[in-house]
Amino acid sequence: MASGWWEPVRDYCERTGPGLLAEPLNAVSNAVFVVAAILLLRRGRTPDPVADGFAGLIGVIGIGSALFHTLAVQWAMLADVIPIALFIHAYFFLALRRFLGLSAPAALVGTLAFAVAATVFEPALSRLAGQPLGPLTNGSIGYAPAALALFGVGAASRRAGRRAGRRAGHREGAALIGIGALFLASLAARTADTALCPMLPVGTHWLWHLLNACVLYGLVRAARQAGPAA
Repeated sequence: MASGWWEPVRDYCERTGPGLLAEPLNAVSNAVFVVAAILLLRRGRTPDPVADGFAGLIGVIGIGSALFHTLAVQWAMLADVIPIALFIHAYFFLALRRFLGLSAPAALVGTLAFAVAATVFEPALSRLAGQPLGPLTNGSIGYAPAALALFGVGAASRRAGRRAGRRAGHREGAALIGIGALFLASLAARTADTALCPMLPVGTHWLWHLLNACVLYGLVRAARQAGPAA
């Protein structure tokens, strides 16, 4: 089991062999997550410890991803994916609270339901398609539930804002939908990494880092502007 933690992982086009510097673009591009975290922590005009916590988590995501793209072993992969999963589910809870105004218990139930749906999403689609969609999409299918959640919560926030006559709710919903569109572009870059490898040896995974850092920055900024839940 101990040796399994150090088993090499070669998932991306840029890595053609072992070594800390085998993925220079994929590794260095993670600095943008740290930059995003610093900017978010500096931009806060009013105290918002929750938003600050999410900003710090963005920095952790960048560090974990940098570890994975330098060491490229199993335990480093966990350091990459676990903070991302934590951000997705914690932010979903936060979005239900701040954008839709749900109570904490209702938001918790909604988040648990989302977690279950996200878990079965890829296997269910793969069964319908008759083939595993994970390898076909370079693993990006696993992020599809997060994209759907952005559009869903954004649309619900816009609708709630219109019904209540709240221009802020309408604006916040539109922001989430716009961020969702940017997230789709980042997923496209992640998905295309292997397919474009013969023509672009450095791949496109580094572009996923750059765009995804912008996505996370936008999400935390939108949550800060929405303000703490009542």
